[in-house]
Amino acid sequence: MKQIIDAIQTAKTVLLSTHRQCDGDGLGSQLAVYHALRKSGKSVQVVNVDETPSKYSFLYPDAHIKYFNQHPDLAISADVCLIFDTNDERMLGTLFEKFRTGCKKIFFLDHHPALDSAAPLPKGSFIDTNAASTGEIAYRLIKALNIPMDTDIAKALYTSITFDTQLYRFVRNSPNSHRIAAELLEHPIDANEINRFLFGNQTVKKMAFLAKALNQIEYYCDGSVAILKILDKDLFHYDLQPDDARDVIDVVMNIETIQVAALFREDGGENYKLSLRSKGHVNVLRIAETLGGGGHLFAAGAFITGDFASFKKQVIDYFSKQLSVSES
Repeated sequence: MKQIIDAIQTAKTVLLSTHRQCDGDGLGSQLAVYHALRKSGKSVQVVNVDETPSKYSFLYPDAHIKYFNQHPDLAISADVCLIFDTNDERMLGTLFEKFRTGCKKIFFLDHHPALDSAAPLPKGSFIDTNAASTGEIAYRLIKALNIPMDTDIAKALYTSITFDTQLYRFVRNSPNSHRIAAELLEHPIDANEINRFLFGNQTVKKMAFLAKALNQIEYYCDGSVAILKILDKDLFHYDLQPDDARDVIDVVMNIETIQVAALFREDGGENYKLSLRSKGHVNVLRIAETLGGGGHLFAAGAFITGDFASFKKQVIDYFSKQLSVSES
């Protein structure tokens, strides 16, 4: 991380960003570094592709973040640009071209495996696939910069780590997430409130939507594969945001017989946000990458455009083949 640290220390202006349709990990990481760098006297700007889901309102993102889809003519200029929770420039769309033109140095900080299909990473980018969250990397960066922890930083980091480990269920067989969380909880942050915002606060409409969605699961391969399609009109009917569908696939994976699942969420026209999950017998990153996406070995996704039936068949065929291999 030395090259990134040196670049930050000599920079006067720093720009922070994360992938489109941000989640708790990318958002928490960038806001933690935002508060830390402002505390150290840097001029810091946060620019994201699109708006922050309302579930993260407790971090007051709109007070700190500018949104490119609202201000496409936004002037971009910085000595250093740090992009969190992705190593694929495609996940920022045309905003990345603004960064390439207006920023002297660009670094990705991420914990997802680098993709063969993605553009080469800018020199000095930091990817640690052993980290359970990008929040852990942001924590290490702040520590390396010798910036003292405070409540705002701790709250954002705790959000990042807690979200991406799913309440510390997925910690990569490492004590690091727990150790960092224990330190963060020494500050006056309300962990119960954060956990409630991230995983609770379900509305009556969300529960009605969830009941309908789960009733539409299609099962394959003797009940070991689940396929679910979520329609725009259903989200609209229940007055929900696209982010409200993010956790549906995690509910599906709680079904005892399911080994692997795919959720297709309509994103306008023939556009879909594909989410893939596995309990460990199927590498879902491989098919996600063939579809232009990325992620982890057992939790991945992609933004796809085309015929749903064709994509569905491709995913089922892949899952079926991989399950046959794992059972042989």
